[in-house]
Amino acid sequence: MQIFRTKRTSPNDFEESGLRRCLSATDLTLLGIGAIIGTGIFVLTGIAAATQSGPAVVLSFVFAGLACAFAALSYAELASSVGGCGSAYGYSYAAFGELAAWIIGWDLILEYGISVAAVANGWSGYFNNALNGIGLHLPDALTHAPEVGGIINLPAAGIVLILMILLIVGVKESARLNTVMVSVKVLTIAVFIAVAVFNVNPDNWTPFMPFGWFEHTPEGKPIGVLAGASIVFFAYVGFDAVSTAAEEAHNPRRDLPIGIIGSLTFCTLIYIVVSGLLTGLVPYTELNVSSPVAHALKLLGFNWASSLVATGVIAGLTTVMLVLYYGLTRIIFAMSRDGLLSPGFSTVNPRTKTPVKVIVSCGLAIAAVAGFVPLGELAELVNIGTLFAFVLVCGGVITLRVTQPDLHRPFRTPINPVFPTLGALSCSALMAFLPTMTWYRFVGWLAIGLVVYFSYSIRHSNLARHNATSTTHT
Repeated sequence: MQIFRTKRTSPNDFEESGLRRCLSATDLTLLGIGAIIGTGIFVLTGIAAATQSGPAVVLSFVFAGLACAFAALSYAELASSVGGCGSAYGYSYAAFGELAAWIIGWDLILEYGISVAAVANGWSGYFNNALNGIGLHLPDALTHAPEVGGIINLPAAGIVLILMILLIVGVKESARLNTVMVSVKVLTIAVFIAVAVFNVNPDNWTPFMPFGWFEHTPEGKPIGVLAGASIVFFAYVGFDAVSTAAEEAHNPRRDLPIGIIGSLTFCTLIYIVVSGLLTGLVPYTELNVSSPVAHALKLLGFNWASSLVATGVIAGLTTVMLVLYYGLTRIIFAMSRDGLLSPGFSTVNPRTKTPVKVIVSCGLAIAAVAGFVPLGELAELVNIGTLFAFVLVCGGVITLRVTQPDLHRPFRTPINPVFPTLGALSCSALMAFLPTMTWYRFVGWLAIGLVVYFSYSIRHSNLARHNATSTTHT
């Protein structure tokens, strides 16, 4: 069977899918910022500084940002030239064919689904702290998963279900909420910068690189700047979610590259500034807490600013969940439309113009995971899955330049194939710095995906039906 056929490389192949085209370049940029600025800046910055990189966490963000920048340029080229579904799934289908597309689509389902559940757990903690601050207390049984002594993490499951309803109502309404909350968290970051810039103690930046570039603890755990980069990479997860909005953008060829590159550039600069200021405020050893930004401000006596940051965290994590949840549903929608998953997932509600069935299915599954499973190290699967997707996207640019040299490319990655190659190599290097157990889990998930593909998808896909029809006619 011809499983490596490519598709959707016609310059006029942004076919209508029933989804509403309502997102501008500004909407897409804000979606990217909404997905990127959240857990990374409010949580991982301090944890990575305390346990991985020290004040050199700034360099960790720089290295992770460079890897993402090369990948973003490749995303922008493919977003402007390859029709149909955006995301690494659609691009891999165009460049490498059905089997590669299935592998990366299966990978993205894990990446996005675990991301939303993991962030929901973090959101629950901040939400409970906010309730405690105003004198309301939820019992531990309703804020912890069964494995850690509770019954259900109700706030974590509840916020996912609320976002499910919002996405059912419509993508434009979701984008409006995202815009409001992005404004709140950007204001929060601006307040932090304004306070921190006048309270930096340069002595806190010494030693700047206490763990070196890359070493191992006696227990074998990777540490150092490069190991830190593989961890803070989670902070950048989300800019690729912009590409999943291809079929709901007004002008995807123009708007998607703007949204991808614009959001990544803005957020990278913010990460570098905030991580530098944070490690200058207090010794990096003090930052291994769940809310390091708010904690640092509280240590300096700025309680009002600390409370404001806590509000920004709740807004920030909400937008991260919203955009990643949205991206997950659009990837499953596209895979279903291609026949790789059940056709029920690609039906569009005629009134809301949204794929209600896939939104509800994903919402219930993620709410169950967020409510009943303490995720722990499982979140590292998000990083390795995203990096794997980026490697394929960079490879896709190089491949299509050879196989489709005449393809209309409104945006072209500079210095091809140097930049895409650097993107693939840098993302592969970051994958190598992740713990061994993460690799085992990742390979296990892909193995399950191959079983599903060869038992169902390969026989029900549009490509299989096309081949069967061709055989019948001949």
